[in-house]
Amino acid sequence: MKNRLFLIVVLSLLIIILLGISIFFLLAELPPPTNLAIDYRNAEYGFDFSLPSSWKGYSIITDKWQGYTSGDQGDVLAEQGPLISIRHPLWTSIDPRQDIPIMVFTPTQWDLLQRDEFYIGAAPIGPSELGRNAKYVFALPARYNFAYLAGWEEVQKILDGKPLHAF
Repeated sequence: MKNRLFLIVVLSLLIIILLGISIFFLLAELPPPTNLAIDYRNAEYGFDFSLPSSWKGYSIITDKWQGYTSGDQGDVLAEQGPLISIRHPLWTSIDPRQDIPIMVFTPTQWDLLQRDEFYIGAAPIGPSELGRNAKYVFALPARYNFAYLAGWEEVQKILDGKPLHAF
């Protein structure tokens, strides 16, 4: 009886070990994942942004965002700052694709915007925060994707993964 129980335990352990070794070798033969992330690093403002491998060859477009207050003679420029757009490598002027725009604010500018002391665009909502470090707040413009350009769903999926990492 004891010998039979011992034999069952030994055989069970042997089967588990063989199964583990088989799984190891099967996994070792699988091709590597095709969607490995690539990173855009912006040392000037202190953030990384993770992109899927399909964005290899992306380009960076720099511009400025502008914030206004209402004056007696119309809108008055109150604040401005960098706008960094990550552009998909398949983007062309004939077939534009959705960029990933990142607005860069100082903490003071961000606080003023949150207190409605200036506005950016006509949207009833403002930019949404993506992240921050000690010097800057990074935000996504309101309605950045309302043109529904090709790739807007992919950009939304990327953003849902919280790809911005401030340092």
